[in-house]
Amino acid sequence: MSYTALYRKYRPQSFEDVRGQEHIVTTIRNQIKAGRIGHAYLFCGTRGTGKTTVAKIFARAVNCEHPIDGSPCGECQTCRAIRSGNSLNVIEIDAASNNGVDNIREIRDEVTYAPTEGRYKVYIIDEVHMLTSGAFNALLKTLEEPPSYVIFVLATTEAHKIPVTILSRCQRYDFHRISVDTISERLHELLEQEQGQADDKALRYIAKAADGAMRDALSLLDQCMAFYMGQKLTYDHVLEVLGAVDTERFSQLLRTVINSDVLSAMRQIEGLISEGRDLGQFINDFIWYLRSLLLLKSSDNMEDVLDISSENLVLMKEECRLVDSSSLMRDIRILSELSNQVKYSAQKRILIEIGIIKMCCPQMEEDNSSILARLQQMEQKMEQWSRAGISMQAAPDSSSAAQSVNSSAQMSAKQPQPRQLAEAVTEDVRQVVQNWRSIVSEMPNMARICMSKAHLSISGDNLLMIVLEDTFDSEMLLEEKRQQEIKDLISNSIGRKIQVQMQINKTGRPFQESYVDLEQKINMDIVYEDD
Repeated sequence: MSYTALYRKYRPQSFEDVRGQEHIVTTIRNQIKAGRIGHAYLFCGTRGTGKTTVAKIFARAVNCEHPIDGSPCGECQTCRAIRSGNSLNVIEIDAASNNGVDNIREIRDEVTYAPTEGRYKVYIIDEVHMLTSGAFNALLKTLEEPPSYVIFVLATTEAHKIPVTILSRCQRYDFHRISVDTISERLHELLEQEQGQADDKALRYIAKAADGAMRDALSLLDQCMAFYMGQKLTYDHVLEVLGAVDTERFSQLLRTVINSDVLSAMRQIEGLISEGRDLGQFINDFIWYLRSLLLLKSSDNMEDVLDISSENLVLMKEECRLVDSSSLMRDIRILSELSNQVKYSAQKRILIEIGIIKMCCPQMEEDNSSILARLQQMEQKMEQWSRAGISMQAAPDSSSAAQSVNSSAQMSAKQPQPRQLAEAVTEDVRQVVQNWRSIVSEMPNMARICMSKAHLSISGDNLLMIVLEDTFDSEMLLEEKRQQEIKDLISNSIGRKIQVQMQINKTGRPFQESYVDLEQKINMDIVYEDD
């Protein structure tokens, strides 16, 4: 006999078997018991959360000869026929491959015929968002006023792609992601029926890796059991099959980053690659590890929120004392950007190595968060020297520390801090800032639209800087002729020649995080220079 995958073998056959969607199951059962059955339903939610399963149970329940508390009995002839796929009353349609107008016209012609057996004809249209606009229009009238014996159940993972005219004619039910506890409990039950054994930790990791999808969890469990056939499934077994990394490895890598030990970090990455670990999964899991650390630092009562074991909790609380929140947020930002890049790159290893080096060496970047991280590293070194009784002059890394401080000073010079504005801002710059909105209103159409979103800052040479958003129109404004027109307009507005720099914000971060906001700071108590 051929093998049946777990997610098919243990697909729920009644509403009682559906897990994690009680808000939907209860409502539908009450409708069936009260005879208040709608003519069109829309089931929305991520993959593997039970949309099609509930639709099939619903189709059996409304046609069941002997329903039990709103659920199908599963024993009558109608229930058996629908379950085996032999009933003409339940029609399943995959909109991904049957998405044309002609397919919908066939449905429109078929609904005119009453069911040969049972009370309702149920049309289950899966991935309904894949229908063309013409197909949606063809379905519209039938969906609005179907015969009394017809029910439509539309299922989709992308409800935002469905026209509002369709949405307004359906009862909408949103399927939630299933919790780790619920999935883990279900896996335990199925393992008992399969006469298999597994550690609680292993099943919880599978449940977490499923990302709220019961079907994904059963597929992962099936995969792990097949690899270790006849053996007890352990946490290490699951990590090996899924190409994942243990929490302890994240702890080791984080401590390496805190110590700025690039060589050790590269060796750890090499080890992960040699073991065949999934690099994309590694990045995502590392982000979650840092996120858990950040939550622990943010509050003393986060233990209930975090899904981690007691031994890992003790280890993470120790690491919380070694790293500050700003560094964690910077590392999470670097890894999040890296996660998007790794998905579509053929050079995953190189990208990951660059990202880890950025985390170890904030001096390689010139944004404000990196400068802050470097200053924090200096404070940690000075504190270590102080504890050891070493003076700044005698410190072994004093030369490199001095270079780091000088580099930070140069960085700060490029982006003046508020206390430096007294020396940086001239009277001409002040006039431009105060009259900026009226200056923008006099610009030509395209320039006016772009400049209304621009920001004013000050360069390292104490010159007025116009920072544009990174758009196609902004690139056009940087043409020499257009720049000169804007600069002339600014000079004419204050009656004096003024030097202006124009550039586009290429940092990938909001303006306020990378530049001094001159419009915000100009109202401070400033001593102005003469030209």
